[in-house]
Amino acid sequence: MITRRTLLGGLAAGAATASGIALTGRAHGAPAPAATPRGPAPSAAGMPLNLVNDSGAYANSSVWIYIVGNDGKQQVHVTPDGELKPVALADNGPDGFTDYAIPLATSGTTTLRLPQMSGRIYTALGGKLRFKAVEDGNGRAALAYPAGWVAGDPNYDVLHDCAEFTYNSGGMYCNTTMVDMFSVPLALTLSGAGQQTTGTLKDGARDRIFAEVKAAEGFERLVIGDRRVIAPGHGLDSGLFARDYFAPAIDEAWSAYAAKDLNVTTNAGTFTGRVRDGKLVLDGPGALSFDKPSTRDVLFCDGTLAAPNDGTRGPVAAVLGAALNRSTLASHAAQPTTDPAAFYQQRLTHHYAKAMHAATRDGRAYGFAFDDVSGFASYIEDTAPKEITLTLTPF
Repeated sequence: MITRRTLLGGLAAGAATASGIALTGRAHGAPAPAATPRGPAPSAAGMPLNLVNDSGAYANSSVWIYIVGNDGKQQVHVTPDGELKPVALADNGPDGFTDYAIPLATSGTTTLRLPQMSGRIYTALGGKLRFKAVEDGNGRAALAYPAGWVAGDPNYDVLHDCAEFTYNSGGMYCNTTMVDMFSVPLALTLSGAGQQTTGTLKDGARDRIFAEVKAAEGFERLVIGDRRVIAPGHGLDSGLFARDYFAPAIDEAWSAYAAKDLNVTTNAGTFTGRVRDGKLVLDGPGALSFDKPSTRDVLFCDGTLAAPNDGTRGPVAAVLGAALNRSTLASHAAQPTTDPAAFYQQRLTHHYAKAMHAATRDGRAYGFAFDDVSGFASYIEDTAPKEITLTLTPF
């Protein structure tokens, strides 16, 4: 299955956030492999993208859409006419920023043509976003993306959020995401061989997310007024979250498996191992070892928990990262844990992700980068897609 960690490889190439942080440093992996089509091939001319504003808080005239990403060769954006255009430095206006905004229709549903590409659909409410065209390290034009978790970002005061997708000859692969932050309730509906919806919040859940994260010890400073809640990894980098928050839980897990076996099962098979000389050493379809991760490694699913697209180390790293974020590693010697009733039961847990999952109608969310482990991410795919709908759901 293509997951968020592989589908955004094209987006990551050459892109950066407005704060200068490379997208490749945040849960993005190698380009997605092509899926085997089952049914009619997607149209190269694009397919309908329906944009529905059910926010109840903002009129259509106060909502703007941005579709940006990569077509496999270069950074691109989509025009209101559904045309795929390369990003150019000359697109920056007198204020130093591009204006790639797509306005919604005066009322009702807005329908665009979505070309084949990997990227993000940004929604901006109450004001436009400012994307800056910049030169990347290879001398090519790229975009500086919004970084709503950085106080100095030019888009910090704009209410915005995004969904992510790859649309190619194999089909449509898409998700809502809270990996970086949560602000605007969004839902995706994908129609094709079947019809699937994900991301829809329960009634009143946006307010509950803000309240629950603010009430969790150590997480309170991640709530930025009523504008957004930033992910704890970004909070850690900004001095708003403790750098050693997960240290006791990591120590507990490493201590537990110094005395007993840990079994990790992936598509490659089962890996079995113990902690030896401070490293988690596993044998099975391959020999693997993991240094003890830091809190930052856990939150970003990076560092010693980085997951290469290699079929062996990558999947095991993802399982370990998910178990640490869900607070199940020390207590469950057979991983991955698949019963959501076991997740987030410890006092020291990922309360941000816990709040996101509790808020959605299907219980699925992307609260951290490895949330796709065991299928708990707000991700859907279809190899014969006909149309996709992004809905701004009620606040």
